[in-house]
Amino acid sequence: MSLPWCSVAGAEHHIQNHLHAIIMKLLKSLSLLVLSFALPLAGQATDIPEDCKTGGFAVGCQCWTFNRFSAYEAVEKTALAGGKVIEFYPGQKLSLEQPDAKWDHNASDETITAMKAHLAKHKIRAVNYGVVGGRDEAEWRQIFEFAKKLDLYAITTEDATKLDVIEKLVKEFDIRIAIHNHPQRSNDQNYKVWDPNYVLSVIKDRDPRIGACADSGHWATSGIKPVDAVKILKGRIISAHFKDRLAIGKATPDQPFGSGVSDIKGVLDEFKAMGFKGNISIEYETKWENNLPDVAQCVGFFRGYGSRQ
Repeated sequence: MSLPWCSVAGAEHHIQNHLHAIIMKLLKSLSLLVLSFALPLAGQATDIPEDCKTGGFAVGCQCWTFNRFSAYEAVEKTALAGGKVIEFYPGQKLSLEQPDAKWDHNASDETITAMKAHLAKHKIRAVNYGVVGGRDEAEWRQIFEFAKKLDLYAITTEDATKLDVIEKLVKEFDIRIAIHNHPQRSNDQNYKVWDPNYVLSVIKDRDPRIGACADSGHWATSGIKPVDAVKILKGRIISAHFKDRLAIGKATPDQPFGSGVSDIKGVLDEFKAMGFKGNISIEYETKWENNLPDVAQCVGFFRGYGSRQ
C-alpha cells in the first residue's frame, strides 16, 4: 500500500527539521570549543613572551633604580643595561622635555600612547607597575585601567587590606596583583607585609592571580634569608624585586648579583623549580647617579645563570 503524497512530504520535512536542529547544536558546541581554546582560562592571565627573557627569566629594571632620572630615561637605561622588561612606579618625572609632568595612572591616553612608542623604539616591554595603592575602589579601577592600556603582566602593591576590592578587579581585568614587602618596621606593628607568612595568610584563599612580589633585599634587611621566604610562598610568587646585600639582619648597600649573601642563584633555582613565569625587576638602590654599570652586571648574572643550565 502506498502512502499519500502529503504524508511522505510531511515526513521528509520533519526529518529535515530534525537534522537541521542537530547540525545547529553541533556548530554551537564547536564554536564554544574553539572559543575556549582562544581565550585564557579564568585564573590564567597571559604570560610574558619568551623573547623577553634572559637566562630563562623576564629580567629588567624597576624604574626606582633610576629615580634621579625621568621615566623615558629609565627605559633607555634599562635597554643599555641589557634588560628586556621594565616595571614603572608612580610619580616619576615623565621626560626631560616635560619636567613638570609625572608618569602614573593619571596619565592621559596621549601620554600612554607616546610612552608605548618609546618602549617599542628601545625594544623594552612594560610588565609591571608599583608599588602603588588606591584610596578607594574608584582609584583602584583607574590603576587597573592604566595597567590594561599598557598590557601589563601585574600590578605591585602593599595594600593588603583592600583585597576584597582588588580581587574583584583582578577577575574583571585579568591582571595579576603582587603584594610587596619592605623591611620590618620596629615602630609600626601594623606593618605586616614584611613577613612572608603573613603575606601567605592573606593570599592563600584568594584568586591564584593574587600573590607576592618577592623583594630579596628587604627580606635580608628584616633578617629573613630570601631562599627561605621563597619556599614559604612557593607557588604564589607573581613577581620579584631583586637586590643582593652584604648581610642578613641589617640594611646594607646593594651589590652586583652574586657578590652578596642574598643567594640570588639559590632563589633562581627555587623559581625555576616552581615554574615561576613572572618578571624580575633589578632594583639597585645605591650609586644613584651612576649605577648603570652595576645594573648591567646584574643582567649579566642572568645570562651566566642561563648558560649553565
